[in-house]
Amino acid sequence: MSDRTVELVALVGSLRAASVNRQLAQVAADNAPAGVDITVVDDLGSLPFYSEDIDVEGALHDGVVALRESVAKADGVLIATPEYNGTIPAALKNAIDWLSRPYGAGALGGKPVAVLSAGLGQYGGQWTREDTRKSVGIAGARAIEEADLGLQIPALPEGGLTDPTIVAKVVASVARLVDEVAISA
Repeated sequence: MSDRTVELVALVGSLRAASVNRQLAQVAADNAPAGVDITVVDDLGSLPFYSEDIDVEGALHDGVVALRESVAKADGVLIATPEYNGTIPAALKNAIDWLSRPYGAGALGGKPVAVLSAGLGQYGGQWTREDTRKSVGIAGARAIEEADLGLQIPALPEGGLTDPTIVAKVVASVARLVDEVAISA
């Protein structure tokens, strides 16, 4: 890859201030490989619910404009999300809906996406990762399953998300996503 910085956007699917998945996104940003910059977007709850009636150029909610611009400018997207009732949290799904528009020209179009999840269940958010990959794929992104990471919160080492083995797994997921950015460049 060239000497330019790879820009990634990390979308946080949880609205809770002390969310483990918010922390997971921050671990990715704080430990990004050299030449990679990760901007964490964790205010998805401020977006209005998607409706074509309010998706009007020149009258869009400021948060929608900012989200679309940041994702459109990014080289790839990292999503850190919990699993709610076996699937994607509403705030994340709503953000994906906004990013999928305008139809055929949404901000996710062609972007490589990796999904990270820390969950209480034995599968570490497997269903939310599957459903998120499906949703972003339909929205036009390229879901990179090989870059996904699922963590079981009860099985985290004593150091939690800052344990060197966990940080290494997060860095490996980011590096795999960056490899996909290089392929599409």
